[in-house]
Amino acid sequence: MTAPKPVTRPTRILSGVQPSGKLHLGNYFGAIRQHIALQNTGECFYFIADYHSMTTLQDPTARLANTRDVALDYLALGLDPNKATFYRQSDVPEVCELAWIFSTVCNMGLLERAVSYKDKLDKGLEPNVGLFSYPVLMAADILILRSHLVPVGKDQVQHIEITRDLADRFNRVYNREIFPLPEYRLDAESRIPGTDGEKMSKSYGNTIEIFAEGKPLSKTVMGIVTDSAKLEDPKNPETCTVFALYSLFATPLEREQLADRYRAGGMGYGEAKKALLGQIEAYFEEAREKRKSLVRDPGYVEEVLRVGAKKAREVAKVTLELVREATGFIARPVV
Repeated sequence: MTAPKPVTRPTRILSGVQPSGKLHLGNYFGAIRQHIALQNTGECFYFIADYHSMTTLQDPTARLANTRDVALDYLALGLDPNKATFYRQSDVPEVCELAWIFSTVCNMGLLERAVSYKDKLDKGLEPNVGLFSYPVLMAADILILRSHLVPVGKDQVQHIEITRDLADRFNRVYNREIFPLPEYRLDAESRIPGTDGEKMSKSYGNTIEIFAEGKPLSKTVMGIVTDSAKLEDPKNPETCTVFALYSLFATPLEREQLADRYRAGGMGYGEAKKALLGQIEAYFEEAREKRKSLVRDPGYVEEVLRVGAKKAREVAKVTLELVREATGFIARPVV
């Protein structure tokens, strides 16, 4: 008699993006592009982290607008709601209850060692409790769906390690194997330079927006900081922000040709910036037109988020009931 084959479950992939401003090339190449690709390889859940945005953004009107912009951007860039579950974090309230429960098994030292918190304080952000406990809410986002794989940038790797620690602590404290220990996945292009050469970030004010066009886009690209080399001087493509950004869009042959022109001299940075501008405009042209179409159909976008939240809550409710049972709370129906 042949032994039955073990039941295999699809890898559950989860990631989120904060609606704290316009999405930019760093978001796209560091996260969104791989999110879109992964929707064909596993069971994907992607959420708009509107609760997380409260640590730095207190304007409710701006948050609503930013949340809608993120939804439009993802759908325009290729997220397929038939393949991936797409939802707002605030539409899954079970996340907040789990975050509180995790906070009771999380020691202070674990959060005090979080590099991201220290970095944000160094940038002048107010040291509020939400900012300090950000990794706990992030752990709840991931573990409420019992996710296995979390695509993140390098700056979020420590948060995944904290998530694993909290999952393991909860399982040991309550002697239940409820939570898996999720792994992180880094994209090859997890650090994208901004217009000043530093990491592209809204907090640095050095971003190139994905859906910028016309004069605003041209002004941003032409304003990229370069060195003082003269037109006739040879230039080093490996240390140039313009070339680094151009390489994200160009074919290997285009990249090689531009590098040769840099080294040969006789080409100014202005010409290189115009080449980059052309690449950006061509790359996002189709998505830009799709986004304009989605703007005219707000009901569709809202329906995608509503259906996504319903699917996410179905999973979240099961997880939370397991947690409530393990922690000694009376099981009760979740509305």
